Order: sequence, then C-alpha cells, then structure tokens
Amino acid sequence: MEEKNKEKNSNVYMIYAGITTVIWATAVLFTQYAQESFASQSIGVLRYLFASLVLLIIMAVRRIGPPKLKDVPKFLLSGFLGFTCYVTAFNLSVQTINAATCSVIGQIIPILTAVLSCVLLHEKIPLKGWIAISMAFAGILVLTLWNGALSINPGVLWMILAAVSLSFYNLTQRMFVRDYTPFQTTAYSIFGGTLFLLVFLPGAIPEMAHASASSWGSVIYLGVFGGALAYVFWTKAFSLAERTSDVANFMFAQPLLASLIGFIFKGEVPGIETILGGILILGGMFLFQAGNRKKEKS
Repeated sequence: MEEKNKEKNSNVYMIYAGITTVIWATAVLFTQYAQESFASQSIGVLRYLFASLVLLIIMAVRRIGPPKLKDVPKFLLSGFLGFTCYVTAFNLSVQTINAATCSVIGQIIPILTAVLSCVLLHEKIPLKGWIAISMAFAGILVLTLWNGALSINPGVLWMILAAVSLSFYNLTQRMFVRDYTPFQTTAYSIFGGTLFLLVFLPGAIPEMAHASASSWGSVIYLGVFGGALAYVFWTKAFSLAERTSDVANFMFAQPLLASLIGFIFKGEVPGIETILGGILILGGMFLFQAGNRKKEKS
C-alpha cells in the first residue's frame, strides 16, 4: 500500500503539467482575440501586469514576503529569460515567419531543456526517453511542415532565441524550488519579467482606451490563467518531477491541443497531418511516461 501511494504521489506532477499544457494551448485562441485591439508587445506587458496583480493579492492574503535580498538578481534573471526575453523574441519572430515555422521551432524547447538539464544539472535520460522525445518531435514536424518547409531568415533566429530563453527559464525554476515554494518562485520571476516589460507600456496606453470588451477579457484571461495560474502549476510540476525533462516533455502536446481547440471554437477541421502528428506526439509522451513508471517500480 505504501509503495502504491508513493507511486501515485510521484506522478502528481503529470496533473499539474497537463493542466498547464491545456491552458497554454487555449492561450493561442485568446491571443488572437486580444490582437483585435492590441499589438503583440502591448498584450505582453498587459498580460503580466494582470498576472502580477493577482499574485500580489494572493501574497498579501497569505502574508508572503519578498525574496531574500541576495536572491533578487536570480529572480530578475529568471523573469528576464522566461517572460521579457521570450515574449519579445517571439513577437519579433512572428513578424517575418509563419505560424508553422514558429510552431516547429518552439517545440525544440523540451529537447533543449532535456539537453541542458543533462549538462548543467547532471540529470540522466535513458535511451527510451530520447526515442520518445524524437518520436514526439517527429509528430511536430508532421503537424507543421506537411504543406511547406522552413525558411531561414531573421525571424527564425529570433524564434530560436525565444526557445533557448524559455529552456533556460525551465532550468531556473527547477533550481529555485529548492529554496522557495513553487508559488514564490513563479511570483518573483513574473515580477522580475514584468519590470522589464514595462518598456512597452507607453505604447499600450493609447490602445487601452479603444479596446473591445472581448480583447480586454482575453488579456485578463491570459494574465490570470495563462500567466499566473499556469506558471505556478508549471513550477509545481518541476518541484515534484524526478527530472526536468519529465515536465518539459508535455510541451509537445500543445500544437495538437491548439488544433483541437481551434476545431471546437472556430470550426477549423483537423487535417490528416493533425491526426498523424497527434498519434506520434501522444505515442511519444506515452512511451516517455511509461519508461519513467517502469524505472520507478524497478
């Protein structure tokens, strides 16, 4: 009985990572709604202002204080990587490359995170894990390149920078939860990232006066759920998982989920590439998690 409870608790991270993945998949839809009134940079700064406000209220209610002074530079770095740099690089990338190219480059984040965790955190990934990651990445290629191919231009380089930034952010979250709770780690990082994003606030102010209700609602959703809640759950997953790659692997499912959400809310019918890619993605995730469970039982 004790072993079963231990195994159950060891897999709780999958719930947190799964919820986060679903929220981030819906963020694509709500970002499109927000873009009806706001520029991409404006969405970024407003989104994390709302996220910061929610986190500050929770901290006040729970009487959570600031981080130790010596750790402030760490959270500024984490916030810059995971929010300021990622959001800015992503916004610049979408100006010159299409969504398919952005998607396939973005899905190198789990692979980069796994490689960086091996090099910097000395985490080991078994051969079956690498096969599973390759299988899921193959599904991403099917989803995004079925009708086209990558083209090298400055936008590609910006998207690669975005992927590298978020990969390093994942590692910082893994390391910081050793001394702080997942909520504290997320909140302090978001505060740091928001400080840097304030440079875009002057451009957002004129747009705020003429924004539609749906755009405002979308930005609020992105801040409260896509920002505060999702990142708290994501960091919680890192704190519970044995390896960083166990959590990062869930990001492979986002394009598939985004396609399903597009079908439900916008009537976008999934093509054969979505079906085939989805099979590879889910198969890869199943293989990865099955390998982890087998290792835990041995």
